[in-house]
Amino acid sequence: MKSRVYLNFDKSMVTKPVIWQLAKEFAVITNIRTAEVKEDMGLVGLEIEGETDIVEAAVKWLEAQDGVHVEPIEQNVIEG
Repeated sequence: MKSRVYLNFDKSMVTKPVIWQLAKEFAVITNIRTAEVKEDMGLVGLEIEGETDIVEAAVKWLEAQDGVHVEPIEQNVIEG
């Protein structure tokens, strides 16, 4: 399964290795498709691939992180 999400990082989370932690915590493949990081905010288009239940758990983990807002990406937005 592949899941594509936008991650919006608050100022407090911009310098934290959230995607690294995600890949270390869960057996998923992460692929950063787009990113814009500034001093006070970050926006990352992230593709997460793996077993369905693990990908779903990984997305829930991201949603539980303070200062990280998760929104799904339409399937064709970052294809190719």
